Amino acid sequence: MQVDVIGVCKDYATVRAVDEVSLSARGGEILALLGPNGAGKSSLVRMMVGLTQPDSGSISYQTGDVASATLATTQFGYLPEDRGLYLDRTVQDNLRYIAKLRGMARDDAQKSIANWLQRFDLSERASEPMRQLSKGNQQKVQLIATLLHSPQLVILDEPFSGLDPVNQEFVLSVLEELRSAGKTVILSAHQMALVERMADQLVLMNRGRVIAQGSLAEVRATLQPQQSIRVQFADTIDEAQLAELEGDMNTVVAHPNNTFELTCGGQIDLAQLLTRLQSLAPVVQFSRQHYGLHELYLQAVQA
Repeated sequence: MQVDVIGVCKDYATVRAVDEVSLSARGGEILALLGPNGAGKSSLVRMMVGLTQPDSGSISYQTGDVASATLATTQFGYLPEDRGLYLDRTVQDNLRYIAKLRGMARDDAQKSIANWLQRFDLSERASEPMRQLSKGNQQKVQLIATLLHSPQLVILDEPFSGLDPVNQEFVLSVLEELRSAGKTVILSAHQMALVERMADQLVLMNRGRVIAQGSLAEVRATLQPQQSIRVQFADTIDEAQLAELEGDMNTVVAHPNNTFELTCGGQIDLAQLLTRLQSLAPVVQFSRQHYGLHELYLQAVQA
């Protein structure tokens, strides 16, 4: 399934929650929506699953040669940010009810429930009321409810919420399985270090707008158009000597042990720069600094 969001806007009273957002998600890929609280991620997700409608723009879904403006309940699985299960009913009762809503046959539903409970290490908790489970285990049941009918489109709003590192890693492996099976996966998350490891496409949002999107390399090129170089000299030099390399550096920051961090234009020839630096003093370290997605995003939204 391919999902196409084109120029979507959504207003709530005097607040524009989503402002001219466009993106495409394809089968066999994981698309991650990233941003702080209030960035517009959850509002966009709710429109994708039909809980709300765009004020302008469009969202369409295509499976093979068939395009549609709506989704059937059997086609998608949705994990909301807020848990929507019945706390006074058992784990198994909740999952059977969700399976029935998704149109699953009883025997198929029971097989799928048993399989997922075993995979999430919850088989022995199947007869317990939901309220007796920890927040992390409730989140795992919510994930099972999202996946048990094997949907073509999986939309997850904060799937790692409440999970410890071991279970976060397990959820990562499940997402990789979904991608390998050709599913379309869209997720919204705050854990950028986790997302950076698995996402094929990134959409970074702030105040309802997209500030960068594409592969990790494309997002890095957008958010870090300049290069940061760390250089250490064998001999003592001062910033004035580096400043004399006119046109090569935009900023120079001194650190201990004859070490400097240089900010350079994105198109600078690093080999030529190293040669010029070596004309000042012997260079013992020369490396390009790669910021993680978290650091890049913070720089972008705080600029």
